[in-house]
Amino acid sequence: MKSMTRTLLIPLALATSCLAQAPPEDVLKQAAQEMVDGRNQLTQRIVDSIFSFSELGYQEHQTSAYVTAILEQNGFKVTRGIAGLPTSWVAEWGAGKPVIGFMADIDGLPETSQTPGVAFHKPLIDNGPGHGEGHNAGQAVNVTAALVVKELMQKHGITGTLRLYPGVAEELIGSRTYMVNAGLFKDVDVMLSTHISSDFGTGYGAIGSGLVSVEYTFTGRSAHAAASPWAGRSALDAVELMNVGWNYRREHLRTEQRSHYVITHGGDQPNVVPPVAKVWYYFREWDYPRIKELHELGTTIARGAALMTGTEFTERVLGAAWPGHFNKPLAEALSANIARAGMPQWSADDQALAKAAQAELKSTAEGLQTAVKPLVKPEEAGRMYGSDDIAEVSWNLPTVVLRFPGNIPGMIGHHWSSSIAMATPISHKGSTAGAKAHAMTALDLLTKPDLLAAAKTYFATQTRETKWQSLVPIGQPPPVYLNKEKMERVKPQLEKLRYDPARFPTYLDQLGVRYPTVKQP
Repeated sequence: MKSMTRTLLIPLALATSCLAQAPPEDVLKQAAQEMVDGRNQLTQRIVDSIFSFSELGYQEHQTSAYVTAILEQNGFKVTRGIAGLPTSWVAEWGAGKPVIGFMADIDGLPETSQTPGVAFHKPLIDNGPGHGEGHNAGQAVNVTAALVVKELMQKHGITGTLRLYPGVAEELIGSRTYMVNAGLFKDVDVMLSTHISSDFGTGYGAIGSGLVSVEYTFTGRSAHAAASPWAGRSALDAVELMNVGWNYRREHLRTEQRSHYVITHGGDQPNVVPPVAKVWYYFREWDYPRIKELHELGTTIARGAALMTGTEFTERVLGAAWPGHFNKPLAEALSANIARAGMPQWSADDQALAKAAQAELKSTAEGLQTAVKPLVKPEEAGRMYGSDDIAEVSWNLPTVVLRFPGNIPGMIGHHWSSSIAMATPISHKGSTAGAKAHAMTALDLLTKPDLLAAAKTYFATQTRETKWQSLVPIGQPPPVYLNKEKMERVKPQLEKLRYDPARFPTYLDQLGVRYPTVKQP
């Protein structure tokens, strides 16, 4: 009898121990929010530092070194240069299942330089790079959230693994396909991604267009453009004929498609027939077969242009993304945590900057949003024509995207106006709010096996008939040479602008910006 009593007491003791290790959900989540608030200076410094680096896609060297140093100092094991991407990394802490990934973009955009906190165009560097989409804030959300979750896991004996990844060259749709093809996510259970927004919310289902990014290179023969033009074969003529051909064919394409191009090299000087010219296309559509078909049509037109000009051509796929498809159970859990975190408390100065910027852009002067956005269902989402290569991850494991409120409504995307708020109290507060939502969602996944199971069931249904295929040729290395020359040209100017948190509380203080700076009536 004594033996049986002892046998019964052992599992009871274990159960009591487990309950002691895992406090009630409300207590755990309240602790997470308070701990995120306690790290608001770290969050602010990450936001401001990455803003000051202003690095373009594939050239995010300072950003990568800065973020990984913080993670290593906090006990994460960092592996750099993954998937052939010098500025990428995997930072890992913990052991066992579940494996929870965090991902956020790190690259800036060309010609979007802007002085933060100033509600009119005032570039830090004329025509220089900047964070005209706000990618400087996403790592602040994820790093802060991950550090809080790590501390709570240690305190309460919660098992699992945390992994952080960067979105390298997202503006070029330039990293996630390579990461998937390198097998980086094979053992990851879920991915918590994040992106700057002016609202605070998330959604699920199909979101965004997909694309393939292709550069066509035409090769001809040089000659003296005045003395013997007949001896030349102009590669630039081929590029121009391809563009003309595409623009005529555009009338007979589906209205849903989007396609755009830039001539990346058109020759060196007018009196030399250009022997080499290049044109770079984005072909966007709404499913894999149509994206592939659009790409093939572009190649057919390039072939015709080469035949007409007596030139030859080659093509290289630079990057790609499917349309995204995001996970319903994850989105529902994240949406509930967004509601729990609530919108930041905007100051009168925050609202004044927002309204002045909106007036400058001639959009509705409504100020900053003050309520979180309800969960966006597929039938409510509308059509979003932009593309994001987080979609590649979403077709390989359950994925959700947090939109956190660090920017101003009514700004123009990929434009200096989207930099105005991105190193100000608006982005600092918005990143803190986003970190709370992500930290609480990670805790849900660590402590609620049913949520993880539901996410995987939804993913299995999503991928039952539609199987992801790479639009980038397998084995092709990423084009990490892109933007190198541009960044080298502005490097001396950017070094003078680098944020020094040891000397200045914020980047606005370092720049001497009065917050907010608005046009006087």
